[in-house]
Amino acid sequence: MSIPNRLGAPEPTWTHDVDVIVLGSGAAGLSAALAARPVRDVLVVTKDVLSAGSTAWAQGGLAGVLGPTDSLQHHVADTLAAGAGLCDEGVVRRLVEEAPRAIRYLMRLGAAFDPDADGRGVALTREGGHSHNRIVHSGGDQSGREVQRTLDQSAIAAGVEVMEWSFALDLLVGQNANGQRQTAGVRIAVTDAAGHVFSVGDVTARAVVLATGGYGQIFASTSNPPAVTGDGLAMALRAGLAVTDAEFVQFHPTVMWRGPDARGQQALVSEAVRGEGAILFDAAGRRVMEGVHPQEDLAPRDVVAAAISARMAEAPAGVDDHVYLDATHLGERFYERFPSITAACRDAGIDPACERIPVAPAAHYACGGISADLDGRTAMTGLFAVGEVSATGVHGANRLASNSLTESVVAGTNLGRDLEWELPERVDPGEAPDGTEALLEPERRRDVRSAMSHNVGVLRHAGSLTAAVEQLHAVAGKATVGVTPSRDAWEATNVLTVAAAVAAAAKTRTESRGCHRRTDYGESRDIWLTHLGVALQDGEIAVTGVPPGA
Repeated sequence: MSIPNRLGAPEPTWTHDVDVIVLGSGAAGLSAALAARPVRDVLVVTKDVLSAGSTAWAQGGLAGVLGPTDSLQHHVADTLAAGAGLCDEGVVRRLVEEAPRAIRYLMRLGAAFDPDADGRGVALTREGGHSHNRIVHSGGDQSGREVQRTLDQSAIAAGVEVMEWSFALDLLVGQNANGQRQTAGVRIAVTDAAGHVFSVGDVTARAVVLATGGYGQIFASTSNPPAVTGDGLAMALRAGLAVTDAEFVQFHPTVMWRGPDARGQQALVSEAVRGEGAILFDAAGRRVMEGVHPQEDLAPRDVVAAAISARMAEAPAGVDDHVYLDATHLGERFYERFPSITAACRDAGIDPACERIPVAPAAHYACGGISADLDGRTAMTGLFAVGEVSATGVHGANRLASNSLTESVVAGTNLGRDLEWELPERVDPGEAPDGTEALLEPERRRDVRSAMSHNVGVLRHAGSLTAAVEQLHAVAGKATVGVTPSRDAWEATNVLTVAAAVAAAAKTRTESRGCHRRTDYGESRDIWLTHLGVALQDGEIAVTGVPPGA
């Protein structure tokens, strides 16, 4: 496929050295930076402004057992059920146990979560797949914004150094005293707001933290902001690490439908709306989730997204590209409970208090990522991964709603405290690896995203997945050394790299499980109770972990 194993860029002209470099400025990265800062020099690098990632867009909130009728075991059971057999129960249990403390920690930092009716505690709501009310939220549907604000202010106040408009290109790798490859730092390009290069330099560090989020922008329609292009995952692949569970991309069932030509980031209609009693209907007025799952409209996201996609394929009343979410029973209370969604609806000319909202599934969350534990450790010494870029075993084949912000704060804080105590030994960067240093023309990114949305969406089959692999192979052949380095070109190349990994894994897994749904293999198969790995080898995508006889 000839995927580049380095990003083309000007030669470095400067160096900088810190104890810890954090790539990404969402909840996971800032939690790690804040926890490490009292003792360590910490640099946060973000290719945009500090608040441009996915965290600020999270509407639902954080999941944690805080209610008197709930229990840790209920939260564990709900998470395992959503994960469809591929969660690590020990890791899930640890997250659930640490979640309430993490939420209280944010509150001590100044996070203002919505109070309950008597004002003595926090309000708790329910989302899909949860058996109890356990979602803490802020500003109705502005929970991520409040978490981002709290961590932004806390990290800056603690003295964390921030480099904005700075693109992390590739890892610097050296060799430690044991002869093992070890991360030595990161090559960074400083750009202007338009993505044009000012300079390139090498930042050396004893610990490199990948907290770069997911890869929703590999699809044509997504709830993710424009910056979420899989940069950390692509960087890890180029450095020789494997990615786990890449095929499990969660499509949020209810993203506002703005017409057949809508592209890029689309407005999310939070699952909490269904938690408040909203119901899905097709264009013919029939309920979508009735009889599909015991929890009906509050079923896990993979179930709801698949049911909506299947119903759209039937084209009820001639409508094959969206269904409707009816929250009119809330009346004008909708405005207060969901102010951000209200604003998005009004922008589309919809009054959610008296009109149904047109919705359709869109790419939302990457359940897979770089294999790491809940303290951020990866297979490479000196390299750590937290948040959506990681695969800790919490989410399995399908993430339970609102577990992600919780995991980000827990894992990021755990990692930061570990790095506060002890850092890896310093190693010198080695020589750049042999191989192709090329880039994809920015306009080719459109071809990648089209191939993924058409062929690797909610419902997949052998024909569509083969077509995706072939189309991505053709696009990879267009990568060249003649492309001008820029943020757009680097993102396009990363989008291609991650898309190729996702398509290859999806084609390999011949079953339906969690948010990987194949119409030609409609059932899950016990032989596939395993994790696939995807690696980049000599420009080609290689899939490992395939069970014998699969």
